[in-house]
Amino acid sequence: MATGFTLSLKGRALRLLTGREHSRAELERKLAAHEEEPGQLAKVLDELQAKDFISESRVIESVLNRRASRFGAARIRHELQGKGLQAEAVSAAVQSLKGSEAQRAYGVWQKKFGAPAADAAGRGKQMRFLAARGFGSDAIRRVVSGVDEDDFQH
Repeated sequence: MATGFTLSLKGRALRLLTGREHSRAELERKLAAHEEEPGQLAKVLDELQAKDFISESRVIESVLNRRASRFGAARIRHELQGKGLQAEAVSAAVQSLKGSEAQRAYGVWQKKFGAPAADAAGRGKQMRFLAARGFGSDAIRRVVSGVDEDDFQH
């Protein structure tokens, strides 16, 4: 058993969950080194999940709220997959972003560049920047090609 001021597995998990939402897989990775008996971590995580301290839907919602204004669907998909979430839930979340992809890309482009590039090299730089942020090629083309800004307003 834990001695001194060492946090229990449950205490460590709760401390992580107070900072932000974590998936079960993330907690398993972060807490595995602190497990003292086989099966102890799974039991703690089962208990926390039963009490709704661990919620896949809240993890997805949290990522979407924090990242959608700055990143494209591909980058967000990658982050959600890295959290060990169910493939169906990740696909549904990413699909919900598709409709606003060009508008969000325009917002990121506007903040970074603010004006169309003067030449092909500049357009390439802008396109690479948006691609690195995870935006799709259709959205990138629409934004960088200088389409009227009214097309991207709410």
